[in-house]
Order: sequence, then structure tokens, then C-alpha cells
Amino acid sequence: MSDKNNDLADTSAVEPILEELTDDAAVEEASDKPLAKAGKRSAKAIREAEETEAKEERKASQDDETEVKKGPKPKTRNLLERKSKRYQEQAAKIDQSKLYDLSEAVKLAIDTAKVNFDPTCELHVRLNVDPRQAEQNIRGNLTLPNGTGKSVRVAVLVDDDTAKKATAAGADIAGETVILENLSKEIIDFDVLVATPKLMPKLGKFARLLGPKGLMPNPKLGTVTEDFETAIKESKAGKVEYRVDAQGIIHMAVGKISFGTKKLEENIDHTIQIIKSVRPANLKGNYIESIYITSSMGPSIRLSQ
Repeated sequence: MSDKNNDLADTSAVEPILEELTDDAAVEEASDKPLAKAGKRSAKAIREAEETEAKEERKASQDDETEVKKGPKPKTRNLLERKSKRYQEQAAKIDQSKLYDLSEAVKLAIDTAKVNFDPTCELHVRLNVDPRQAEQNIRGNLTLPNGTGKSVRVAVLVDDDTAKKATAAGADIAGETVILENLSKEIIDFDVLVATPKLMPKLGKFARLLGPKGLMPNPKLGTVTEDFETAIKESKAGKVEYRVDAQGIIHMAVGKISFGTKKLEENIDHTIQIIKSVRPANLKGNYIESIYITSSMGPSIRLSQ
């Protein structure tokens, strides 16, 4: 009996060890097997899931700490606050809620033009038009009473035999060969291009070069004509093109600040009257929504209509 009892005691002591070894073997065996068909996960899969969860919790806690360290976002500054100190000082002289008459606005434009060069006086007119409609695509040209203050280079595309005549009339560049050779090299050394109807077809292949710059001759603008002498004189005298952009705004240079009050007033008033005269017949409601003038790099001033 004593031997049997000893055998039972020995067996009971060994059983826990056998069970532990069996569990370790099962874990190793399960690590090489996919999830059980019954939906139970292996010990390795459970362990990996717990590690992944713990990693995500640590990452989330780190993100929270980072957000706290960043602090509040800086306040967004408005457009005026992002301008230079000089600009802000000049803008303070203008009451943005006020509509100025032409004389007062021109004086302010001159007074706020604080730059180291002779700035241009600009006119910006917002129209209540839809440029996609042909009748409302406002475009034309006019001659400023006192010119633009800019030296205009005029090129005339004429037969080489007639080039001397165009040069005598004031053209800076004239002739068929020289102009077409320069354009083929994408050299543009002129501000206005005048062409005769006969040679106009030769400019077709340069439309992508000239068109975006507004230099393509146009019969409506008087730059496709046999009377190139008159076209040269008008261009030199201050003839400029006006055209509404995709947003319905006309942007124009109407002289230099050095012109003084009287000459600028004459140029601006003449331009506004021309724009008013080409109001589309089918347009309903207001035609001109707003008019602003400004100097180069200066604050804008709204005009009363």
C-alpha cells in the first residue's frame, strides 16, 4: 500500500508540470496556425492584438501632449495688417467708408504716392457686365488728353519697300523681314504693333505669342490699317486700349503722378466718360458698380459716380 501511495503522490506532483509543458507546446503549435475555424483566436494572435492596442494608446497619449504643447493658433491678420508699415501709414489718410470726388481723390493719390520712382496713376472700374456675352464684352481704345507719360515703342509690319516711309512717320521698327524674324525668335521689342491688311495673315502663327500680351493687331483698335502713319501718331500721342477682364473690371494706366492734379483729372474724367458711352444697350440695372484710383504700390481711393 505504501508503494502505491508513493506512486500516486509522485504522479500528482508531476501532473502540473506536464500540463504546463502541454500549454507551452500548444502555444508554439498555435503560433504556426491561422485562426481556428470556430472563431477562436490563437494565443499568439491575442498577444499581438494586445500589443497593438497598447501601442495605439501610447500614440494617442503622445498626440494629446503634443497638442497641449503647441498652444493656441496665432490670430489671422487682415490684408491691411499684412502690408508694409509705409503702406499702412498712407492708408490711414483715406476714409474707406467715404466716396471722394475726382479732385479730392487725385490729391490723395498724389499725397499717398510715397515711393522712390515716378509711379503710375491707375484707374480700376468695376462694371455690372458679363464678359462672356459678346454684347457685354467691353473693349475699345481711346487717346488720353495728356498722354500716358510713357515712351511708346511702335512697330509697323509693312513691305520692306515701305519701311522707310513708316520710320519717317515715327515708327521705332518697320519692315516685314525684321519683325517676322524677331517674332520667330520670340523677341518682342515694341509696345504697339501695327500691320497692313495684306501682311496680317503672316501673324497667324504668332497668335499665341502676341495674343496673351494684348499685342495682336486688331481692325477694331485701328492697328490693322493701310493708314499706318495715323496709327503711329495716335499711339505716340497716348492712345491706349481698355478691355474688361473675366471679373468685369477695366484696369488702366491714366498717366504719371508727376503729371500733377489738373492733367490727371483730365485723363481720368475723359476715360470714365468714354467707358460710360459704350454701355451695352441690352444691359439692365446699374452699369458702373465702383470706380477706384490708386498710385503704384499705394492705397486705393473710391470715387463717387
